[in-house]
Amino acid sequence: MSSDEDFSLVPDSQSEDTLEGIKASIKNYKKKYDQLMEETKELTKTIQDRRDLKQQFKHRTDKLTQDLEADKRSYGDQLANEKSKLDLLKQEELKLVAEIKETNAAIKEEEANKKHLMQQADVFTSVPERDMVFKGATGNANNKQEFEMKPHIVYPMDGGTALITFEEEVVARKILELKKHQVDLGGECSITVEARPVHLMLPKLVEIDSEVSSQRILISNLPRMETETLVDKLEIHFSKTKNGGGEVADCEYLSDSETVVLTFAENIAKRVVQNEFHDLSVQKKKHTVRVTPFLNGKISNLKTKMTQCPRAVMLTGIPDIMERETLQDLLEIHFQKNTNGGGEIEAFLYNPLGEHTSAVFGGVTPDSEDEEQ
Repeated sequence: MSSDEDFSLVPDSQSEDTLEGIKASIKNYKKKYDQLMEETKELTKTIQDRRDLKQQFKHRTDKLTQDLEADKRSYGDQLANEKSKLDLLKQEELKLVAEIKETNAAIKEEEANKKHLMQQADVFTSVPERDMVFKGATGNANNKQEFEMKPHIVYPMDGGTALITFEEEVVARKILELKKHQVDLGGECSITVEARPVHLMLPKLVEIDSEVSSQRILISNLPRMETETLVDKLEIHFSKTKNGGGEVADCEYLSDSETVVLTFAENIAKRVVQNEFHDLSVQKKKHTVRVTPFLNGKISNLKTKMTQCPRAVMLTGIPDIMERETLQDLLEIHFQKNTNGGGEIEAFLYNPLGEHTSAVFGGVTPDSEDEEQ
């Protein structure tokens, strides 16, 4: 309804009782009805427009909510991915730090080895000179043995035992197989002894670390004279500070190499060996001796093995019933006879009851290895 239109429900001057009045009233009400219907349509349209707008806003809100949730999930996935990458980087960093530490430790170890090798090189380039004549046979360098040692073993023996070393291994094996042996002592008297194998603990691997001594020097190219006089002269010479020396604690002559090991009371050996050659006054003549570093050796790794002596047999259970020499002769005669399973004897050692002695083994050839230690 337009705002400028003015109407009233109060009847005008014409009476509604007349026909004209009734028509006018009907016309008036029709007009009002049309206006109300028009306004109703406009309101209906407006309501529908508002509903459409509301629906559009609802669709947009739902879409924005979905997009927001999708963005949130995407951001969460990216965050988890970046966190995973960060964890991997941290692990790589820790691994690199550990590798750096290992590398630094290896570098330090190599530097220590380098220093030790340089020290060794200095020693090997200044070893005492000695004329040598080669009389051996050449061979393959790959098969050489850098260290060879012949054992010298002291084997303790209990009382009432005897140690027999046969010339042949087969005899020793036969005696051990028989185990129990009845030895005739004459006059219807006999004893029963038991044969047992002899096991020795021998070195299988020996590793020796060497280092330059800070107190000892090795003196070579010595003059020909009495050992005691030579040692005194060297001790006097190297005790003087003008010769680079100091107080001498010990001076030992090594007859096998014809050299002298001189030990100072203080760590001055490095200073002394800087002057390689020293002149000594010998019978009013000068004689030049050579001074080189002395190597101290220390066993760093030792592995042993139990080895059975292939030609040795230990007899046990021997009673003390007669003189030592007589009983030893009877035992030796018994085990030399082929009829008793014996053979030629290389060595025989008898230890009576109540006594303690030791047998010495040298150059033992391994026969069997029971265990390593």
